[in-house]
Amino acid sequence: MKGGPVWQFVPCVVLIFLLISSTSPAASGVTMRADLTHIDSGRGFTRSELITRMVSRSKARAATLYCRHNNNNRGGGHPATAAAAPGTSGQPGTEYLIHLAIGSPRPQHVALTLDTGSDLIWTQCASCAVCFPHPSPSFNPSASTTVRSVPCSDPVCTHSPDSLCTLGDCSYVDAYGDGSIASGRIVRDTFTFKGTSSSSGKNGGGVVVVPGLSFGCGLYDTGIYNTNESGIAGFGHGSQSLPSQLKVGKFSHCFTSMLDTKSKPSPVFLGTPDDINAHATGTIKSTPLRRNPVSPAYNYYYLSLQGITVGDTRLPVSSSAFAINKDGSGGTVIDSGTGITTFPPALFKVFSKAFAAQVSLPVVANSSETTGLSLCFAVASAAEAAKVRVPRLVFHLEGADMDLPRENYMAVINGGKFMCLMLGDLEGNDLTLIGNFQQQNMHVVYDLDNSKLLFVPAQCDKL
Repeated sequence: MKGGPVWQFVPCVVLIFLLISSTSPAASGVTMRADLTHIDSGRGFTRSELITRMVSRSKARAATLYCRHNNNNRGGGHPATAAAAPGTSGQPGTEYLIHLAIGSPRPQHVALTLDTGSDLIWTQCASCAVCFPHPSPSFNPSASTTVRSVPCSDPVCTHSPDSLCTLGDCSYVDAYGDGSIASGRIVRDTFTFKGTSSSSGKNGGGVVVVPGLSFGCGLYDTGIYNTNESGIAGFGHGSQSLPSQLKVGKFSHCFTSMLDTKSKPSPVFLGTPDDINAHATGTIKSTPLRRNPVSPAYNYYYLSLQGITVGDTRLPVSSSAFAINKDGSGGTVIDSGTGITTFPPALFKVFSKAFAAQVSLPVVANSSETTGLSLCFAVASAAEAAKVRVPRLVFHLEGADMDLPRENYMAVINGGKFMCLMLGDLEGNDLTLIGNFQQQNMHVVYDLDNSKLLFVPAQCDKL
């Protein structure tokens, strides 16, 4: 590796978020594109297994974010916990993998978890002393002629109060709520993306090459990781995230149907084209992106959720129940790593009671024990379920209503015997998390320049 030999890293179990800045802006006027694959796509799981795994990961994710949120805003506390179900390997938050390439002259493919709830970019390196297994080769720094070490004197380290200096090199340690640890060196290298037309967003067949991006070269990675991923791509607000380093004013994603085994990969755009009407099936809506006023450096994407309508009834819940509290706790976050929307228990109790009252089917007792979902209805078949009227579901955001289509909150499972509500809760959690299942077939744009979120129903498989 250029800039010094690979060192043996001694891990320190602490939660550290590095603030890394890049000196290599993205090519002006060019939108970069990458493909996203769902973590369970093409792995032969049944519909019921897909949902059970998604629910388990969602609960683990909620617990992890609550842990980070709680520690950051209150300086400690007792984080919520959620055990992953057997067979659901994967660092909590593993829902979508972004595919790109690092290094030159031969770019090496990496599959990183897209995570809007964190900032650090890291991938496991071939020289790792402790490694987690994954099918694709780890990034090999010795095969890249453009990789460079980052010394402690580099602004990447000196401008961050949380960076580590180990044997003269910049390093990192990132710990997760499930006990997983990722640690290693901070390096710089060239990233390669697909190129798109800035006017249409269509893949033009070319590539965009961006030199000098900072990322973590994982040398000591232990804990629970999914066997399909090789690291994490932070998309949060912080300066070391991928959007921040690329200096793009927008990024967006459009998730294809999660339970369709034949669905295409989902696109993610870095530097989203101005025209997001392409393949839209509805009206573009906009709501402000918020920061945590108590801890503004905390990099979740907060929204102002002001209420929920079930059927024709707006729930008797104050907007303050969804808001950030005076101590920085609570709030509503839109999150790429959460599968299903998760509410604090008291809110979910009100919500599920109102929903069940408007469905003319028997409620399945103790459905959470078999499906992980708290509200399921008994049906004779999938065909019968399709004919059952279910109440409309609307999230009232500041300045915009997110009116969800039925397929974004209901699912038929257990061989067509259960029709379940794809939302849940987690004991001890005070965050409302808007998950990916509710964002299917919706082009979601993070307009960072203007601090707002845009969304529009769209045919994601055609983008």
